[in-house]
Amino acid sequence: MGTRRKRWWTADLHFGHANIIGYCDRPFRSVEAMDEGLIERWNETVGRDDEVWVLGDFAMGGLAEHLPLAGRLAGHKVLVAGNHDACWEGRAKGGSEHWTAEYLDAGFDRILQPPATAAVGTVTVAVHHFPYHGDSRGDVERFAEHRPPDEGAWLLHGHVHDRWRQAGRQINVGVDAWGGRPIGDDELADLIAAGPADLPPLRWR
Repeated sequence: MGTRRKRWWTADLHFGHANIIGYCDRPFRSVEAMDEGLIERWNETVGRDDEVWVLGDFAMGGLAEHLPLAGRLAGHKVLVAGNHDACWEGRAKGGSEHWTAEYLDAGFDRILQPPATAAVGTVTVAVHHFPYHGDSRGDVERFAEHRPPDEGAWLLHGHVHDRWRQAGRQINVGVDAWGGRPIGDDELADLIAAGPADLPPLRWR
């Protein structure tokens, strides 16, 4: 009997983005070390046949150099585009169709534009790069017109980096909230079953 295929979640990897090391206190001396550290932690966690949903902001460095890193990451990858992804339809510059093809060529299996939904355990959750409220930059509510409306559903999101791991019904799946690694369906289902809560980020490990 084969191993059960698992689904994992992450966001805000920011491959190639040197400044994120200082912004989020990531434990790396250089952007090259960060990129390799992210790849190592991902591949230690995710199986070859698993599925990983990336809720935005995959790479921020030169895309010609850093987008192909997707091909080194285990599993079948689904990107829900975020504000720093060139394939996001909300970008003022446009060109999302061209960039969607580039992301697929780099190693993503699917590109989704938010909003989306998914079943986690027995609960249907909203899926988006942005939270209902809150931001990575203090109390500023950027991208208000792109945020999902809070209609009472649990929300899996990114964008806020290390501001929180959980804020009420908002669960931040970002890499800076989960010790540098993707988080699985089972643990998310346990959080949802436990009810709304406020949880701080985990330390990188």
